Amino acid sequence: MSAIKICKGCLNPSTRPNVFFDEDGLCGVCKLHNDDSEGSIDWIKRKAEIDEISRWGKANSRSTYDCIVTVSGGKDSTRQAFFARDELGLNPLLVSAVYPPEELHERGPENLANLISHGFDCISVGLNPIIFKSLMKTCFHRYSNIFNASEMALYSIPIHAAIAHHIPLIFLGENPAHTIGEKHGKLDGDASQMRNSNTLLGGDANIFLDENVELKDLHFYNYPKEDDITAAKLRIVYLGYYIEDWSGWNNGEFSKARGLKLRTDSPENTGDLWGISALDEEFRLVNQQIKFAKYGFGHVTDQVMERIHAGMMTREEGVELVKSYDGKCHIKYVQKLCSYLGISKEDFFKVVEEARNRDIWVK
Repeated sequence: MSAIKICKGCLNPSTRPNVFFDEDGLCGVCKLHNDDSEGSIDWIKRKAEIDEISRWGKANSRSTYDCIVTVSGGKDSTRQAFFARDELGLNPLLVSAVYPPEELHERGPENLANLISHGFDCISVGLNPIIFKSLMKTCFHRYSNIFNASEMALYSIPIHAAIAHHIPLIFLGENPAHTIGEKHGKLDGDASQMRNSNTLLGGDANIFLDENVELKDLHFYNYPKEDDITAAKLRIVYLGYYIEDWSGWNNGEFSKARGLKLRTDSPENTGDLWGISALDEEFRLVNQQIKFAKYGFGHVTDQVMERIHAGMMTREEGVELVKSYDGKCHIKYVQKLCSYLGISKEDFFKVVEEARNRDIWVK
């Protein structure tokens, strides 16, 4: 049995996919944060960069919209939409991939409607719920991760929309290298390598083809081909890189002041300290518990890392919160997922047990 290596500056674990540590035992997030604390980040330069990107978006759009902002109606997308419109002076088209009605929590459409009500145009793509559920069940049994396929769609749909509507500038949220230390491209605002992230694994959804899923069912799950992206002259940008006070907490405070509805269940039941993340549905809570069995960390680790870097929590305080709440998920959420997928609780926990990392857990 081997121990997980934990970052000496925060609580980032070595089991996180694509994470990187330096010779001093600091993760990439800590190194970038230290650079920021030392004043080596030139925010004037970044402002000039995003202004140039905005001008490019306006000049190259063949639509009445200047850019696409990917949204769910949650904290991060609300912050991005307002920033693109009110700070950058752009006319954004919001693009949302919505969960099937059977999975969607009422907070999801309420929060999206709230965002739109502030004066935005939005197009939403609802995927075939039968195929969606079939893919989720496949991903659960094959990868012990219910969201492999749906996350492909969440990132692919805005790219399809940009090509279809001739809007070459696309804004995503944060560069994961800056928030959780997952590196799959450069450390700046360039999101062109998103397809190579641990989430998308190259963007080829044809790996899900089986007797229940045909090629025609996977259009919006497949990331557009590089040739199509090049032909459309797309520019994909992490907008969070250019917002000086970007963080999940700050974005939550910003969005709450503009009507965002939060999750109200306790951290003991959700493994979520503040109830401001992934508000559309509840299955993410279960998936974080599965991730905890696989990698030894869950969403609370990500939350306390952010607070430690912001100087709003000590590392010791973060350790106690992780010990108390990371990986928690009330059985009611597990039961709801099992009912949705049509499996028994016994089958669910059998898959989780098979996924349990024997190198970091003893039973």
